[in-house]
Amino acid sequence: MKVRMEFTYRTPKGTEMTCFSEEMKVPKALLLTEDLERTGRLKKITYVDKHDTTWSMKELQRHIEELKTEVHDIILYFDGGFDPETNQSGLGCVLYYKQNNKSFRLRKNALVEELKTNNEAEYAALHLALQELHSLEAHHIPITIIGDSNVVINQLRGEWPCYEFELSRWADRIDAKLEKLGMEPEYVLVSRNKNKEADQLASQALRKIEVVSTKEI
Repeated sequence: MKVRMEFTYRTPKGTEMTCFSEEMKVPKALLLTEDLERTGRLKKITYVDKHDTTWSMKELQRHIEELKTEVHDIILYFDGGFDPETNQSGLGCVLYYKQNNKSFRLRKNALVEELKTNNEAEYAALHLALQELHSLEAHHIPITIIGDSNVVINQLRGEWPCYEFELSRWADRIDAKLEKLGMEPEYVLVSRNKNKEADQLASQALRKIEVVSTKEI
């Protein structure tokens, strides 16, 4: 979750000024609050999230503590491949996340037959990953989504139009799933070389090698 800070600052002679910060992650906001409090000039502070909900410092601190027991700090990698000779698609996804002060890596792939293009396979791989997040009961947190598909990443960012009916349906499914989970996505486009794990899982699926694993790292 990201918040912006709204606070009153008072000089030693009593002159007051109301300040507003840019959006930032909660831990950074709390760290800056501690630093401002050391000056003895911070008189009032509140935090406002993107839904314009106001939080006190104690409420944010409690939120951070509660978050430790839930799945958080999620980084999601996805990749899909389509084989026109067999009309099959390989889907691969890797999830890195933290829970209970531990770090985990979840890997999963799948072989499907109902898709018709590589772009559909890419969307389906991302949807597979979001289904895994649902199973982990992850919800209402920011998430970083990383892929090497220009089409998928740029369409979900809203930077490219989506004229193809099937791809538009997939984009709507992704948006609906993220909204249901209450997640705030940040889409990151990388080269294929930086998406090797998900790419390998998709390739293994096409070779009918099933991978399902969760490992503490």
